[in-house]
Amino acid sequence: MRKTTTLALIATAVVALGCGSGATDTASSSGSGEGAAKGEEKAAKTAKIGQPARDGKFEFTVKSSKCGVAKVGTDLLGEKAQGQFCLITINVKNIGKEAQMFDGSSQKAYAADGTEYSSDTGAAIYANKNAETFLNDINPGNQVTGVVVFDIPKKAKLAKLELHDSPFSGGVEVALS
Repeated sequence: MRKTTTLALIATAVVALGCGSGATDTASSSGSGEGAAKGEEKAAKTAKIGQPARDGKFEFTVKSSKCGVAKVGTDLLGEKAQGQFCLITINVKNIGKEAQMFDGSSQKAYAADGTEYSSDTGAAIYANKNAETFLNDINPGNQVTGVVVFDIPKKAKLAKLELHDSPFSGGVEVALS
């Protein structure tokens, strides 16, 4: 019985790896053909705050970034940062043809020196007034706006985000400065 369950999990992971990643694209008009240099490909994948950026079935638009937050939630219910919280407000639109769930834990943030930070999904529950914002499927054509939270050291500064439509997608970069 246990062997069957393990095989089923492995098969599911293989299918997800094969089907889960979507094409990465941004609103940028600069294409990256076969002859394009690596620098040009990298530039084509980076958007800025306020610009739509696409990864797979999602079009992301980072609306704002606010760091230096010590606590999210209320006095009774909330979470205190180990360092400082960075609250990233993002609009997520499903541009695919079937429902897709936005997974806050698939999002990453980076400092200028390349240090990678994972999102704090527990703090995000308190930062979003509508707790279901990123926990439900987003149907095709629909969009939601919510806050992704990163707990980073007090003296750190975020330089960019890497946003994903699924844990297995290539992701798209959004510069924060």
